Amino acid sequence: MSDSTATVEFSGECKELGDKIANLTLKQAKELSDYLKEVYKIEPAAGGAVMMAAAPAGDEGVAAEAAKTEWDVVLTGFGDKKLNVVKVVKNLTGATLMDSKKMVESAPVAIKEKVSKEEAEKVKAELEEAGGSVELK
Repeated sequence: MSDSTATVEFSGECKELGDKIANLTLKQAKELSDYLKEVYKIEPAAGGAVMMAAAPAGDEGVAAEAAKTEWDVVLTGFGDKKLNVVKVVKNLTGATLMDSKKMVESAPVAIKEKVSKEEAEKVKAELEEAGGSVELK
């Protein structure tokens, strides 16, 4: 007898779409459900309950992060391109050049607080591109 299991191949488009759907917040999932019902007349099967995948045991931090809706973008360092990081911080915060310099030099410091995951990722990318190191909390 063979213990081999069949592997299923998924296209890049299906993987991307599946990942996006799996990472929706409850509010976004409800909005998507309403949209599909209104525009395409597609309704959830048998009762309409949306099932969320349970996090594996011992991964409470992962589950909490998935449910998190507000993020803080924390600059943890500026590397060897301090001036570039200061300019990006100035543009992101609207602070003066001097205040932005002080913020960068006092790292770790929150650059943006209580923003959406999308905005936090965008800010993180900008800061990292300028040479800074960033954490999302």
